[in-house]
Amino acid sequence: MLCFGMPTLIEVPTLRESAALCRRLGLRFIELNMSFPQNGLDRLDERELRAVKEEFGLFYTVHIDESTDPCSVNPRIAAVYRGDMRKTVALARSLEIPTLNMHLLRGVYATLPDRRVYIYEVSEDEYLANMRVFRDEMTEAVGDSAVRICLENTDGYDLPFLPRALDLLLESPAFGLTFDIGHDHALGGIDEPLILARGERLRHMHMHDGLGTRVHLALGDGEMDIPRFLRLAEAHGCRVVLETKTVAALEKSVAWLRERGYMA
Repeated sequence: MLCFGMPTLIEVPTLRESAALCRRLGLRFIELNMSFPQNGLDRLDERELRAVKEEFGLFYTVHIDESTDPCSVNPRIAAVYRGDMRKTVALARSLEIPTLNMHLLRGVYATLPDRRVYIYEVSEDEYLANMRVFRDEMTEAVGDSAVRICLENTDGYDLPFLPRALDLLLESPAFGLTFDIGHDHALGGIDEPLILARGERLRHMHMHDGLGTRVHLALGDGEMDIPRFLRLAEAHGCRVVLETKTVAALEKSVAWLRERGYMA
């Protein structure tokens, strides 16, 4: 059976409420989104996380704060992001959190009359050098643990510096891949070939239905071939976050999976 979990939901503000919902729906884990104030690094209480984990029989994954950019052109800011990531890896090691899900940011851009020019594109050598520092620090922090920092497709890997950064990070066993199937659907499927070409590193999946550019729909409410992606997740041993945005959509997704035998 596939291993399904739930995201942090705006309607469910506390850890215990999330854990109760997770158990009620028969899900296995909660993805703690660090972009939510209650899941900020300075607010997460390891003792509470451990107690809730044991009481409710679940585990956690973590969605790294979406503003995290270890390649910031301001070296002091980049150092802070790397420091927070080291602390998050230490927390993950202590609590046996297997996956830290992270975005690769495009960064800022200049708008010319005919196009956007990304700062990381014109300063790619510096960008990749900063990414190499991040890779090496995280590799040391992860060590021989089972923690993996999984890089999620978001706005597409269509800018050349992004797949180069991705491959640089994947040189380390500390890194893996997350496949967000809804984001990719909204972009016309441009990232799937790139991800599957590196499929041996695929560890995590964000699953939600999509209809055109509308995403984060309950399973069955869109036009996507969800069974195909479930087979892909199973083939790669991925944990699957049912990444809806509301409790109702999460409940509907679980019901859809149960009706088709994907969940007990």
